[in-house]
Amino acid sequence: MLSYSTQLIEEDDITAVVETLKGKFLAQGPKVAAFEEALCAYTGAKYAVAFNSATSALSGAYHVCAIQKDDEVITTPISFVSTANMFVDIGAKPIWCDVKLDGNIDQEQIEALITPKTKAIVPVHFGGKPVNIEQIHSIAKKHNLLVIEDAAHALGSSLDGKKIGSLSDMTIFSFHAIKPITTSEGGAVLTNNEVYAKKLRLFRSHGIVKKKFWNSDMVSMGYNYRLTEVAAALGISQLKKLDKFVTKRNEIAAYFDERFQNEKLFLTQKIEANQITSRHLYPIILNPELHPFKEKIFTELQERGLGVQVHYKPIYQNSFYKEKFGKISLPIADKFYSSEISIPCNQTMSMQDAAFVADTFLDVVHKYAHKRCSF
Repeated sequence: MLSYSTQLIEEDDITAVVETLKGKFLAQGPKVAAFEEALCAYTGAKYAVAFNSATSALSGAYHVCAIQKDDEVITTPISFVSTANMFVDIGAKPIWCDVKLDGNIDQEQIEALITPKTKAIVPVHFGGKPVNIEQIHSIAKKHNLLVIEDAAHALGSSLDGKKIGSLSDMTIFSFHAIKPITTSEGGAVLTNNEVYAKKLRLFRSHGIVKKKFWNSDMVSMGYNYRLTEVAAALGISQLKKLDKFVTKRNEIAAYFDERFQNEKLFLTQKIEANQITSRHLYPIILNPELHPFKEKIFTELQERGLGVQVHYKPIYQNSFYKEKFGKISLPIADKFYSSEISIPCNQTMSMQDAAFVADTFLDVVHKYAHKRCSF
């Protein structure tokens, strides 16, 4: 089955991991530092702090910028739950901003949501497509707010020639197995703020400062969120191939764009001329008349070899969030969830695979459109 997104592990990756396993360090050591330096070199950020997951990286980012109980954070509901979970765990409140039909936060609606309790704006680059970060920065500057980008999908993406990762107060990347590159599990916070970087390094390692000989001192709260040497070795090897992976994903996406350009039954995510996307996802937005058939379409695509997925159930629809914050509804976010299916688009695919995906998807969608018309 062709997966909507997957890792590509090659012999050089395996060699890098095996050499590290044979080496002196397995826990955090020089490979982690080298991986962080490589992330800075790639993105242009001054500091990178690696974590054992993007979730722990988000936790670190929210803690070190002093988001506190009863603060409000404006974010998007179209994301994985960890985007909000990590500041809700601190006691902050999510303020949901609706999205556009490309899955990204609607920056035009942000300012109306700001209150005296607002501390930060957390946009998500959905599928790797950059948000309108310039307008978000303008709003944040006007109201003295932090901007923390959840770029879990967007390593390798850029806006106006600038790589995602160096643009905001902090940016979080994910190196989960299905992301643009992988360390199997892992994440990082990138920042240009030296104070944040120092606090992040403490936070990921129990808040402990090592002194002389055996002496150490815990100076702040922290956790064991360290990335391993083995994971970092894989990350260094993978990062060298990131641009190749992104290019291949965009070649597949360009083929889909061409095949789907005249379709009336669904929309695709449009990429602007000043944007480069990692194409972590290739989302399809079904027209409302196909919503009653979405489960059947999804099931048949799976049965015919397409490992499709839906991204995402709006976070506020989860039971935990309804119980804690009450039921809410945002029109475009709800519509997006009813409409979205992500089809396979990844660097392991050939153009023959891409043709199979397009042919199969079109066949299934048109089949159910015909059923609709037969009523």
